[in-house]
Amino acid sequence: MAAYRYPKIAASEITPQGVWMNRRSLLAGAGAAAALPFIGGSGAQAAPLTTTPGPYATDEAHTSFQDITSYNNFYEFGTGKGDPASRSGDFQPEPWTLEVGGLVGKPKTFDVDALRAFPLEDRIYRMRCVEAWSMVIPWVGFPLAALLDQVEPLGSAKYVAFETVVRPEEMPGQRGLFQPMEWPYVEGLRLDEARHPLTILSVGLYGATLPKQNGAPVRLVVPWKYGFKGIKSIVRITLVEDEPVTSWSRMQPSEYGFYANVNPEVDHPRWSQASETRIGEGGFFNSARRPTLPFNGYAEEVASLYDGLDLRANY
Repeated sequence: MAAYRYPKIAASEITPQGVWMNRRSLLAGAGAAAALPFIGGSGAQAAPLTTTPGPYATDEAHTSFQDITSYNNFYEFGTGKGDPASRSGDFQPEPWTLEVGGLVGKPKTFDVDALRAFPLEDRIYRMRCVEAWSMVIPWVGFPLAALLDQVEPLGSAKYVAFETVVRPEEMPGQRGLFQPMEWPYVEGLRLDEARHPLTILSVGLYGATLPKQNGAPVRLVVPWKYGFKGIKSIVRITLVEDEPVTSWSRMQPSEYGFYANVNPEVDHPRWSQASETRIGEGGFFNSARRPTLPFNGYAEEVASLYDGLDLRANY
C-alpha cells in the first residue's frame, strides 16, 4: 500500500521554527536539558523522545509551544482556556497504565515505557477546535493501528471506545458540587477510523514528552475531526460492537454527534464553522479569519471512509 502523505501546508501557515529546528542537535549534546521546554503546572521539565520524521512529506509548520500549552481545553482541570496549565501541578502522569481489552484476542496492559517503545514519529497536524479556532501542532506519536494489532481485534469489533483518568484529588475540574460534565470523559471511533494511518496516539510534542495540560502521558489525535475527539490522559481502550455513547453527545446530542468531522458546510447550532481563527496570528482575539477546510484539509485521505453517510445528520 502506498504511504499516505500530509496535505500540503501553505507557506502562510508556517510560523518561526526556533528551538524546533535546532532541537535535534541540542538534544544530542550537553545542552539538551536547557533546550527542553518546561511543561507547566509543577514547572517540571519535559523529557526528550527519540523520533523520526515519519512516512509523510510536509513542511514543519507549527504553532508556538507557548500557545499550544497555554490555550486549550481540558475540563478535568477547569473550563477556562488557561486552567489546564495553571491547575495541573498536582497531576501525576507517571507511573501510568493503559488497559486495552473488550472484543480482542489478546487483551494487554501497556505502561508508559511500553507506549514510548513504539517507533515514534514527528506528525505535524492541523488541529481544529469545534469553537472555531485552530493550531498546527508538531506531535510525537505512533499509529493507533500498531497498538490495536498487538491485541488482535475480533471480527465482531466495530468501534473503539476510549476513557480518560478520574483523579479528583489531582484534577481540580473533577471535584466540587457542580461538575461541567459526567466523569470519566469518554470518546469513540469506528474501527476503520481508529486504524486509519493518520490516527495516532501521541506521547509528546515538540520532540519531548507531553505536558500535563496537553494530555500526558498519552492522548488520541485524529486530525480530520474536531479537537474534542482527541481524548487526553487515556487509561482504557475497549473494542466494542455497538457505537459508544461519547461524553459530549451524551451531554448535548443536538450539538455534538459521534463523528464530528470538520465540515465548513455544517454549522454548529450556535455559530458558523465556515471559517476559523488561527491561534498565534495576531493574538487569541484577532479578527483575521481563514476558511475552514473540509475534513480539516485531509479530505483526500479520509473522505472515502464516509461514502454514503449523511454527516449532516450526525454533526
